[in-house]
Amino acid sequence: MSRQAGAQAEERAAFFLKGQGYRILERNLRAGGGEIDIVARDGDTLVFVEVRLRRSASFGSPAETVGPAKRRRLVRAALAYAQALDLDCPMRFDVVALEGGGLEHIPGAFGAD
Repeated sequence: MSRQAGAQAEERAAFFLKGQGYRILERNLRAGGGEIDIVARDGDTLVFVEVRLRRSASFGSPAETVGPAKRRRLVRAALAYAQALDLDCPMRFDVVALEGGGLEHIPGAFGAD
């Protein structure tokens, strides 16, 4: 996937989330040795969003490509971000999966454990 395609996917995901009432706080945040595509607020909940793009499901769905190692990096980055800002609020990890022309939002796709 090209960098341009990834940026377009993230833009589409952010637009979708805004339409769902989320407030986008950060994009392409680097913290704790990882990168978080989108940091947003959904009410009082701080949401860390991983955006995945696939042209087809031949090798699995986009959401399935967020494996254990990637999850650990995302959690580490999220905790570093929350600690740096001294945030004490509920947190959630979502995935926005784009495949072909479709978009699937998976709230609470994985936990911090």
